[in-house]
Amino acid sequence: MSVLEELSQALINGNAPKTKELAQKAIDEGMAPSQVLSEGLIVGMNEVGRRFKNNEFYVPEVLIAARAMHSGMDVLKPLLSEAEASSAGTVVLGTVKGDLHDIGKNLVSMMLEGAGFNVIDVGVDVAPDKFLEAVRDKKPQVVGLSALLTTTMPAMKTTIEALKEAGVRDSVKVMIGGAPVTQRYSDEIGADGYAPDAASAVDVARRLAGKG
Repeated sequence: MSVLEELSQALINGNAPKTKELAQKAIDEGMAPSQVLSEGLIVGMNEVGRRFKNNEFYVPEVLIAARAMHSGMDVLKPLLSEAEASSAGTVVLGTVKGDLHDIGKNLVSMMLEGAGFNVIDVGVDVAPDKFLEAVRDKKPQVVGLSALLTTTMPAMKTTIEALKEAGVRDSVKVMIGGAPVTQRYSDEIGADGYAPDAASAVDVARRLAGKG
């Protein structure tokens, strides 16, 4: 088994110290940080995502794997150039105004980072103008809006309208998700994509960012 295969496996197993050690070993063997990221960590997180979609893994396993991924990223981040680090694109992510739920959003954030996206998490209870500010400052390809309550879903619509009014709606794709959210609601409010779960969010983000 190659060091990169071992690295992917350690990540899938959620073994953070081993993931960090193998990422360092790969670098010491002269591999490019971008290769260790794409052929080691991302391969591992993609498999975690696949298992999560198929109900072979649940939230705890995903969180443990994500923690292992972060330990590997600790080794790679200082070595990756800005261009390499955000090779998949930039995503601004937040839970909409009035909603304080963050587990779903955090899972999506970890899965996106695992897929090589540069994620800017703006937190929970995020007002439309805060999303707008992040779009202007960070120039992401995708904005992800999360809502866990039916009562806060209208804030997704308000946020999209705020982006329109500010004239930046055409420069960014909007994807939405969360327990009460549906594809139909996504179509109704004019979002570009809908993800039923964290693993699907990666596929949607890749498609919207033009990477898959």
